[in-house]
Amino acid sequence: MAELQSDGAADESRWFEAVDRALKGAPRDRLTSHTEDGLAVAPLYQRRKDVPPQQGRAAGQPWRIIQRVDHPDVAVANELLLADLEGGADGLDLVLASSSHARGFGIAGQDIGAFDRLLEGVMLDLIEVRLDGGYETSSALALLIAHAERRGYDPASLHVISNSDYIGKLVHTGVLRSGIDMLQRRMLDLVGFCRNRGLTASILNADGRLWHDRGATQAQELAFTLAAAVTYFRDLEAAGIDYADLPGLVGLTLVADADQFGTIAKARAARRLWAAVLHAAGLPDVAARLHMETSWRMMSRADPYVNMLRASVAAFAAGVGGADSVTVLPFTQALGLPDAFARRVARNTQAILIEESNLHRVADPGAGSGAVEARTEELAAAAWSLFRTVEAEGGLIAALKSGLPQRAIGEARAARDKRIATRRMPITGVSTFPNITEAPVRVLAAEADDVFPAFRHIDLPVPGQGELLGAVTEALKQGASLIDITASRPPVEPLRIATLPVYRIAEPYEKLRDAAAVVDPRQAAVFLATFGPVAQFTARATWTRNVLEAGGLRTPGGEEVEDIQALAEAFTASGARIACLVSSDRIYADSAISAAEALKSAGAETLLLAGKPGELEADLRAAGVTTFLYEGCDILDLLKDIHARLGLGLAAAEAGESLS
Repeated sequence: MAELQSDGAADESRWFEAVDRALKGAPRDRLTSHTEDGLAVAPLYQRRKDVPPQQGRAAGQPWRIIQRVDHPDVAVANELLLADLEGGADGLDLVLASSSHARGFGIAGQDIGAFDRLLEGVMLDLIEVRLDGGYETSSALALLIAHAERRGYDPASLHVISNSDYIGKLVHTGVLRSGIDMLQRRMLDLVGFCRNRGLTASILNADGRLWHDRGATQAQELAFTLAAAVTYFRDLEAAGIDYADLPGLVGLTLVADADQFGTIAKARAARRLWAAVLHAAGLPDVAARLHMETSWRMMSRADPYVNMLRASVAAFAAGVGGADSVTVLPFTQALGLPDAFARRVARNTQAILIEESNLHRVADPGAGSGAVEARTEELAAAAWSLFRTVEAEGGLIAALKSGLPQRAIGEARAARDKRIATRRMPITGVSTFPNITEAPVRVLAAEADDVFPAFRHIDLPVPGQGELLGAVTEALKQGASLIDITASRPPVEPLRIATLPVYRIAEPYEKLRDAAAVVDPRQAAVFLATFGPVAQFTARATWTRNVLEAGGLRTPGGEEVEDIQALAEAFTASGARIACLVSSDRIYADSAISAAEALKSAGAETLLLAGKPGELEADLRAAGVTTFLYEGCDILDLLKDIHARLGLGLAAAEAGESLS
């Protein structure tokens, strides 16, 4: 993707003349790619000088470096977060075990004593604190305030973001055990509680991670996040909150991934969509409070060091896109709880971008870039169209009940899975360039604390103007736990919807590699039956080894042999049960049939051939070749078939693993 530095049509004409010469008659369309939303990405754009910077983070104002805190043991979590703050983090994202994003861990502290230990030594008035407690977020806010007041802090001096998000709970669990009318009353109470204590925090969070982690495209993530924000605006309005206060009470969280230009455009499009909603609703023009977190979906357990590169690109794009704060997930996050080193790398990724690269010095670096502006406008238009479809359905809750978002995301996920299976969407270190001999990385040992004491009932007032959370705060000061508070709420008829699972795109390959890793390497092997001169097979052998190792398979062989008889003997000596013929098309025409017959005679249970068979297919199949391996085929399905033939699924099951 290029951008002309001049407005002259002659420059563009000369550029395309050079392109035509390079393409040698092929159509120019082959230079245009498309995003998952079907948006065209052209090879050339004109610079746009008429576009001013977008409203958002002010020029010269760095975004906040927010560090995720999710260790179940509050003493260990305290040690980690103090190191984060001393190492340059501007704030903490306290992820409780009840959060939709805890992923099996999360802070297990449930009472004032636990929070006292968790936040021991933290100067609360100097940092931003984000609370992510799922259905317990409002109670967690009361717990944080109770802790702060016990330490003598004026709540008005704190910078707190409450990520209350009942839509998140509904999407994550498929069940909502509070009526919408009761939730609206609790919102009013939460607003009153904050005002009574001088807090100016946003109290609700429209969270794009919900959609992205389940497979949403960028336009879908934007549309459903915007629909969630509008739902919360309506809830707050119905609760009696002043119209002019609504924009400041709802924050946005979006995902930053390794699609650099897509992430920049998504952040910029989010601000345009937010402004469009405010304008349409007659609300004050208040800039969106935009937080971004690097993608969980893109992270891999295999070759986790590549996650550093993915996170660096994502953090760069989030900062350039204008995020107010950014969380970088440590590179070992998919393997367990990150240690101090992984957390330091996550912090320093952002610190370098700010302190050394000075990315924050320009308000909107993408302004005027033809490529960025086009991507922003088209993405915003696609998201707005889907948002209107959701609104026509009756809003996000009605759409979730009808299954509209679930169907759209499911279709996008299926299409992406197909590209991953065929490596049209390669995953570095996983489906391409795998390293099956990599050493394991260190993560912290911890078990999720899912055993809590029996709750005690607490008489709580009905939601009002802060009376409910005020009473919750006092109860917490007296030793009540978050479980006590949650269990003391009156039961209601639950709302249920269909759910979609959270996933990481590398999982299908990782499961194959896990299955191969628990058996003797000789059992998980495919012999590379290379024949002909080295120059004839080296490139294809390298490619084939790369493909097979993506499934955790060892690849003995791959060396030059004197003749077909020597090839058969080398196969027998390897102890492998499956062989893959590898050479050039010219050598195949001369010797592939005889090589296949020799390998079958030597005991090969299954024969593959690297490359497309062409006119030789019938003869090759007659000689025993069952499968052809080439770029664009369903490599994931082929690897699963090899695993099944080798019995690795059974071996994995016996080792406590599963390929399902």
